Amino acid sequence: MTVERIEKVFLILSAAMLVVFLAALFYSSSVMGLHLPDREEEVPPAEVRETAPFDELGVHQVGAGEYEAVFLGRAWAFEPSELRVPVGAEVTFVATATDVIHGFHIEGTRLNAMLIPGQVTRVSYVFREPGEHLIICHEYCGLGHHLMYGTVIAEGR
Repeated sequence: MTVERIEKVFLILSAAMLVVFLAALFYSSSVMGLHLPDREEEVPPAEVRETAPFDELGVHQVGAGEYEAVFLGRAWAFEPSELRVPVGAEVTFVATATDVIHGFHIEGTRLNAMLIPGQVTRVSYVFREPGEHLIICHEYCGLGHHLMYGTVIAEGR
């Protein structure tokens, strides 16, 4: 193979990869409905603890089989550190950060979000089986990052 032929193959493969990647983006956004979260809800970080719903942290029933788990991410803890939710109910986790960007991942679930100061994050999930699930921060937030964890306990049945 000559150098020109190798370059031509490389250019064709690169262009084909770009087309495949653009098609994947188009498919995920238009067909699957995946998109970046909107900045619909905001709260001034300095006033978080005096602003609803963050003035009453914890798990609250909001309807038949529907709950909200309201919590905060702060250096280097989730507050409250333990959330007890019923199995089979739709739980909407409502959270924000008070200081820096934190991550929020519940192991064993598809829940994975960022907690940005002042921006309210909402994600929902139905726990099908009882058990404990570790909440971890997946964004480096400082020296105590490795100490930032919590627990979701799915109870009932």
